Amino acid sequence: MSSSLRRRTFLQVTGGTALALGVAGAAAAPAAAATPDPQEFAALRAGWRDLVLGTGFSPTAEPFRSLLADLGTAARAHLSTMLPAEGSLWPDAVWRDPEPDTDAESYAFSAQMNESYNRIGTLAQAWAQPGTGLTGDPAVLRAVLDGLDHLHAQVYNETTVRYGNWWNWQIGAPQALMDTCVLVHDHLTAEQIAAYCRAVDHFVPDSVFDAYTGTSTGANRVDLCRSVILRAIVGEDSGRIARAVAALDPVFPYVTSGDGFYADGSFIQHRNVPYIGGYGSVLHDGIGRLMALLRTSPWPVASPDAQLFLDTVDHAIAPFVHNGLIMDNVSSRGISRAGTSDHTRAHALLATIVLIGRGASEAENARWRAMVKGWMQRDYHAPPLRNPKLSLVRAALLQSLLDDTSVTPAPEPVQHRLFHHMDRATHRRRGWCASVSMASKRVAHYEYGNGEHARGYHTGAGWLSWWGDDFGLEQYADAYWPTVDPYRLPGITASRKPLADGEGGNWGQPMPNAAWVGGTTDGEFGATGQHLIGLSSTMNAKKSWFWLDDAVVCLGAGITSTDGHAVETTVDNRALKASETPALTVDGRVQPDGQGEQGTFENARWAHVEGHAGYVFPEGLRLGTVREERTGAWRDINAGGPATPLTRRYLTLFTDHGTDPTDSDYAYVLMPGASLRTTARRAADRGWLHLLANTGSQQGVRVPRLGLTAVNFWTAGAVGQLSADAPASVLVREHRDGTATVVVSDPARRTTSLRITWAKRVSSVISKPGTVTAATTGATLNLTFTGLAQASGAPQRVRVRLA
Repeated sequence: MSSSLRRRTFLQVTGGTALALGVAGAAAAPAAAATPDPQEFAALRAGWRDLVLGTGFSPTAEPFRSLLADLGTAARAHLSTMLPAEGSLWPDAVWRDPEPDTDAESYAFSAQMNESYNRIGTLAQAWAQPGTGLTGDPAVLRAVLDGLDHLHAQVYNETTVRYGNWWNWQIGAPQALMDTCVLVHDHLTAEQIAAYCRAVDHFVPDSVFDAYTGTSTGANRVDLCRSVILRAIVGEDSGRIARAVAALDPVFPYVTSGDGFYADGSFIQHRNVPYIGGYGSVLHDGIGRLMALLRTSPWPVASPDAQLFLDTVDHAIAPFVHNGLIMDNVSSRGISRAGTSDHTRAHALLATIVLIGRGASEAENARWRAMVKGWMQRDYHAPPLRNPKLSLVRAALLQSLLDDTSVTPAPEPVQHRLFHHMDRATHRRRGWCASVSMASKRVAHYEYGNGEHARGYHTGAGWLSWWGDDFGLEQYADAYWPTVDPYRLPGITASRKPLADGEGGNWGQPMPNAAWVGGTTDGEFGATGQHLIGLSSTMNAKKSWFWLDDAVVCLGAGITSTDGHAVETTVDNRALKASETPALTVDGRVQPDGQGEQGTFENARWAHVEGHAGYVFPEGLRLGTVREERTGAWRDINAGGPATPLTRRYLTLFTDHGTDPTDSDYAYVLMPGASLRTTARRAADRGWLHLLANTGSQQGVRVPRLGLTAVNFWTAGAVGQLSADAPASVLVREHRDGTATVVVSDPARRTTSLRITWAKRVSSVISKPGTVTAATTGATLNLTFTGLAQASGAPQRVRVRLA
């Protein structure tokens, strides 16, 4: 075995700097050499080898001992069943398509080709890693080499016409192929290397980088670059590696439409789908690894916009991670995949943040390490290092962080964030956090494709998800999606009109014709609104959320439908543990707790679910409750999932607006983690919350103890002390120091001029954005905004001094 194949740490190979991304000073990196020294490529292969296998861990210590043993077990299973034949390498993974095209059947065949490369990769890793029981086994190496030849001869070569899913041919297969080639490079002949590289060149030609559009944007562009960079490293092609590194440049700048990161922290993929937990995570992993790999090579990732990428850790990722999970409302189709959860999807991302931090500033690295350590330590449900599917390289990064006694875990922040470019908002308090998921003429109701996410059609209908700090982390993690009633997701208003699986079509990504979706925030509290138009439905509603210190005020009005079906608003739908029967109390009376129990309360004032939350109904609510066991299978929502029936318990609170309602409404207050006594006292306190308006024209609240007034103006009008002469979202916060903050936005992005009046004595304006073109003070504050449509729904903050 030559020196290039020996296990060496990347830090040793590159003088201790390879795993530092080194964005600062990247512009000073050396230009690509005309004729690179072959040792440059050998060093890159060694570096990538360590980024695949991991370094700095003891194979006899946990969790690595178990992870390596599991890797060996998986490899033995593949080795024992490997049976090369026409059209397959394993009998259960046939890739030969009798009618090759791009239909669902062809997608399945191309996926099996990809899966075959993945299995070979598993064999190669078990051969290369210590502690697997197959380390250095000649029979395993022979199987890897024979398998690569078989796949190349039969399917993945320059004469094959692509069929099925493009992703398998341009990203999945070439990455798995090249990873394996790196691991066994010194055992490949020059002819084999050339043949495998020609295959990648055929399926991933230079033309994929000609335009930043279609399937070559965002995370897909990063993956395509990774495919080509690895092929160039294996084939020692300096021209291709330089072109692929340059092709990363369009990924870094913030976008104003389409795929990519936005200045507000939003991340969109597939034109209109929020995807930080899916493609956003893939993008971060890809960029992070490539930066680490190429840092000291002649081809560093040296974009002048690379700092923007680093900024997304704080601005785009962190707001959607809570105690080790990443919220499902930014993972789209990923939530329908068996064997994954909001926790497991976060684990790789946490390791990526640790890796990226090594090349960030000292302050960023310290902040991120404290943040990640806090997430890991507080995740009691599914700690990352107990994830049997976590790769060894990621486990090593996370274990090293846990072992670093110099890092003090950071608590969750107190923060409200509005992501106006992807119709999401997050609200974080010390004891809980929550997030709302919406849809508009800019953002899809949901995404259905590859047979995945078949019943996600109401995830954009005002779905309000929440978690406690030390409870409820398992809420969406235990087979929630195949068993929950998709018409009763927490917080949504929906018609019971039956929808087809995949309603809206394969890759249809349907959007409602609703412009007013968004809100405003001062950074701690917020007002969010959604003009909701149901998917394939006549149902129409105005929904608002007002985010406070210990509660979320939820209002709905103008609820109208002519579907011929009932319309419901789901107050909450709590997944319960297998033996959990929490007490449900309504207006002070404990309700029966048997499975199948249902109740209707005509004018409920409050409710409480033991160990979960309190709910206050300030105007009374016709409350329906149901305890039930629901059975479903992952196959129901994902064509590739298992058909094994699963049964889970639910406790649902909802209000029925009736069949074909006209101008119906609701009002409730969600209090996560509140005790029974706290909930009852809040319901009895008629002065803590003033409902200023709840109509299809305006919705607003005032909370005196917080000095907070917030109104969503669906149309011009006056509510309390506030008035607006055009649609707007307005939040006013009075501070103890005699100042106030007024925050305004135009969620519909249609207003050319907006006048906001606050009937409050104001002595002066302390600060204002450029969109404020006139401001008068005195007995009332009058603010005139222009150009709000160009602000794309972003909040505009004004600070004033009260008289």
